[in-house]
Amino acid sequence: MVLVATLRALKMQGGAKKGEYTHANEGALIKGFENMNRHVENLQHFGVPVVVALNRFAEDTDAEVELLRQRCAELEVEAITCTHHADGGAGAEALAKAMVRVVGSETSEFRTLYPDNMPLWDKTRTIARMIYGAQGVIADKKIRTKFKMYQDGGFGDLPVCIAKTQYSFSTDPDLLGAPANHVVPIRDVRLSAGAEFVVVICGDIMTMPGLPKRPSAEDIRVNEDGEIEGLF
Repeated sequence: MVLVATLRALKMQGGAKKGEYTHANEGALIKGFENMNRHVENLQHFGVPVVVALNRFAEDTDAEVELLRQRCAELEVEAITCTHHADGGAGAEALAKAMVRVVGSETSEFRTLYPDNMPLWDKTRTIARMIYGAQGVIADKKIRTKFKMYQDGGFGDLPVCIAKTQYSFSTDPDLLGAPANHVVPIRDVRLSAGAEFVVVICGDIMTMPGLPKRPSAEDIRVNEDGEIEGLF
């Protein structure tokens, strides 16, 4: 598995203020490593080798990149610097070669977090505990009744898809890093029978359309030389 990381995101998880993610801030970066650690541990639950791909931007300092390499070495995972957003395919060549080497030399024993026959409620609780670091999940009687309805209706063997904030392992977008011992509140559960999974809605989250308040298209333009600007 490839875990894609950016120093910007790690600084954000480390408490850096919005608008300062591109500034050198080793303190926030080190604190943000807690979040990366959790992601690496989560991927390792599945029994496959993990490689960290660092999408490097122009403002990332060599010292910060080296800090990330050191932390990955402590986790016994390889970190590969990638610049394909700026250099095209050449910027991802090192990652491609690393993946070929890992696939050919390391053993994979893929496993899932839960068996198909585990009840839907228990599948959700397993994800909350093993992936989000939570104590468990909570829901009112109405939601528990819906779980039972889908379970008894012949959909109990389906996997569950968790819909929650992408900013935190909890359902609180402001709870950064790697929070533990929190509780995941379930607001709703929906059946996607055609796609064959059950969607568990946790916390305050909008499932669709999920677009930003200010579309990126507002910053994209073609200059006088016919070149596209504003993509990054």
